[in-house]
Amino acid sequence: MYKICISLVFCLTLGQTAISQLDFSRAEDSPHALLSEMDSTIQTGKYEQITSVLVAKNGIVLFENYYNGADKTTKHNTRSVTKTMATLLTGIAIKEGHIQSEKDKIFTYLEHKKPVKHPDPRKMEITLEDLLTMSSALECNDFNSFSRGNEERMYPIEDWTGFYLDLPMRAYPFEPQPKDQPYGRAFSYCSAGAATMAEVVQTAVGMPLDNFATQHLFGPLGIQDYTLHYNPEGVLNTAGGSEYRSRDFLKLIQLCLNNGEWKGHQIIPADWLKKATTPKARVRNGVDYGYLLWLQRFGTEKLYSSYAMSGNGGQKVLALPDLNTVVVITTTNYGNRNAHNYTNAIMNDFIVPAMEN
Repeated sequence: MYKICISLVFCLTLGQTAISQLDFSRAEDSPHALLSEMDSTIQTGKYEQITSVLVAKNGIVLFENYYNGADKTTKHNTRSVTKTMATLLTGIAIKEGHIQSEKDKIFTYLEHKKPVKHPDPRKMEITLEDLLTMSSALECNDFNSFSRGNEERMYPIEDWTGFYLDLPMRAYPFEPQPKDQPYGRAFSYCSAGAATMAEVVQTAVGMPLDNFATQHLFGPLGIQDYTLHYNPEGVLNTAGGSEYRSRDFLKLIQLCLNNGEWKGHQIIPADWLKKATTPKARVRNGVDYGYLLWLQRFGTEKLYSSYAMSGNGGQKVLALPDLNTVVVITTTNYGNRNAHNYTNAIMNDFIVPAMEN
């Protein structure tokens, strides 16, 4: 059986503003027809290994269901979804005065990693923003198996930050120079750069990054049941992989939709989240990138902008600001070439039309 448990709510006032926490308590017997149809379609196995779908609008949870053996206590490995933790924790570190801005040079915080291989003055100019937008001058591309910085070459090495900093400079033989690309950046998907952000922030705050996250993010949001992953040197792994419950992923994206506010407290600066969710690099036509966030539009007749934490398997932890809606879709469709098409279809065919009405 696919279906484990379900909680459906459908009682909204259009135009209601987002509240600063999520209401999981309200339920009615007659869910929105499209959400009910979505539930039935997922249960047929059409989208293979979907494990959970949660939808909330105006802070009210409209749909929560689990599949393929998962339930509300399940902690999901959403792979690269948790890269975005580096963005959230960087914003908090700026708020707490540990980091001045995203324009800071990474070697301000990584002096202890010198000297590096392939020394070049341009390495000293790499900024936090370069890592957060996956557009630094280092040769690192997970989508290219021949890349010197491909993540599969990093994982067997103990010092992940050193691996990244030691990379040679990137050339642009088959694409325009950054200055000739949209937003003046050349996107190159790089888990090593996302992982390096953890050591940058940890050095800046002067304490283990997991402790910093517990104190300033997980604690205020009431996130208590999770399994963190670390690099071989014991630093929080912001290349991806830490495991959280679906409800807690929903809290994290609701926090972003709330401009960083939760229960009357400003957890993350609103201006930081505005920067993080504004296009900074072009991935491909129709898809841009912010600070470790994917920016694209969903819908059929009308398209709605979104920003999302995304990961292998079609994982989505996503906000639709114009619809005041947040969504979590988790899966175990790892390595499945149709995985993102599946979750895009769920968004386009069911969730967006339901939230429009």
